[in-house]
Amino acid sequence: MPEMRVLMAHIDTPNQCDIAVYERNGGYQAIRKAIPKIAPSDLTEMVKASGLRGRGGAGFLTGAKWGFIPKDPSLPKYLVCNCDESEPGTFKDRLLIERDPHQLIEGIILASYAIGAHIAFIYCRGEFYEGIRKLRHAVAEAKQRGYIGDKVLGQNYPLEIVVHPGAGAYIAGEETAQLTSLEGYRATPKLKPPFPAVQGLYRKPTIINNVETLCNVVHIVNRGVEWYQSIGKPKNTGTKIFQVSGHVQKPGCYEFPLGIALREALDTAGGMLPGRTFKACYPGGSSCALLTAKDIDISIDFETLAARGTMLGTASLIVMDDSADMVKVAHRLMVFYQNESCGKCTPCREGTRWMVQVLARIEAGKGTHQDLKVIEQVCTHMGANSFCPLAAGAAPPVVSAVKEFRNEFEAYINRNPDANKRPAMPMAYPYM
Repeated sequence: MPEMRVLMAHIDTPNQCDIAVYERNGGYQAIRKAIPKIAPSDLTEMVKASGLRGRGGAGFLTGAKWGFIPKDPSLPKYLVCNCDESEPGTFKDRLLIERDPHQLIEGIILASYAIGAHIAFIYCRGEFYEGIRKLRHAVAEAKQRGYIGDKVLGQNYPLEIVVHPGAGAYIAGEETAQLTSLEGYRATPKLKPPFPAVQGLYRKPTIINNVETLCNVVHIVNRGVEWYQSIGKPKNTGTKIFQVSGHVQKPGCYEFPLGIALREALDTAGGMLPGRTFKACYPGGSSCALLTAKDIDISIDFETLAARGTMLGTASLIVMDDSADMVKVAHRLMVFYQNESCGKCTPCREGTRWMVQVLARIEAGKGTHQDLKVIEQVCTHMGANSFCPLAAGAAPPVVSAVKEFRNEFEAYINRNPDANKRPAMPMAYPYM
């Protein structure tokens, strides 16, 4: 299946970051169609009818999320764009803000208008220096043109957009931790409920949407709900930017309708490296269960992947060929999650540490067969009892690696002459 570029239609256009070029390519027409010609509630219904689902990982219906905002006009409301792209294997949002920042600005204006927000924030990963610079320049250009400011398009609707650099915390990608960071505190998650739509930034109603999600809104308004519904599959409408990395010949971002087969996505990325065969991939970034060679023709969409026991997430295909060592992959990922744990809750703080110890010992040839049971037990407890999704996302990549490639873990363990004995490190083995 060939690419279908909608969000990426102009990423290779010279000077697309300049507002004049963006306008020449149809930019800022969506807000002219919407403000004030479409009522905010009707715009929300349009997005809901389109079937647009969040592109940041969870896949919740965007229009339904907007609908949770209280209707009280006296209540301040905020929109936050989540551009804290820190999940291993993800780089689509960086592409969009560096190559076509005005598309995001226009999407933010539309979403803010729909929910009645007069201040919007772009929470951007601090390491995206170029993206932050271009976003700030785009905001200044849009303000100069009258697209944001005291009177958007001369109408009685004020809106300001603030570009806020993050501070390098993976946990800040979780929405409540992001709001805490935006308020000037350490990025730690909060208990839900209340949900941000009711009590978010500064304890006021707040909607948090991903960069790719907001960019989609521009095209829904421009081309219509029926056009958007015609792309993809039922309950999986529209295109999705797939980030393909790892052992492929042409890694990068590719835009396809939702529901493309894994094989087709890999073929578009040039296929496997010469002389190598496909072994496995994480389909939605590293926080999900593996797909293997038997899944090569699986449809990449929310429901199909959920039924397979994994998730679409951010559609970040981390591809591995037959040279990949799954024990080393599992260990490296768990080191990442241990480092990025905020330490707020015990199951995550201690569970990731225990997993690093167990996997390091296996990799060193000192593991026991009991270790495989411990991995399953600790990961189960992390997923069920942690405060936020970090530990719940850290468990599936490791558990699925053990399940699908148990022989590789056992081969490491069998190097240990005492592999059948109980380990002599009780502190590293909870729940026994």
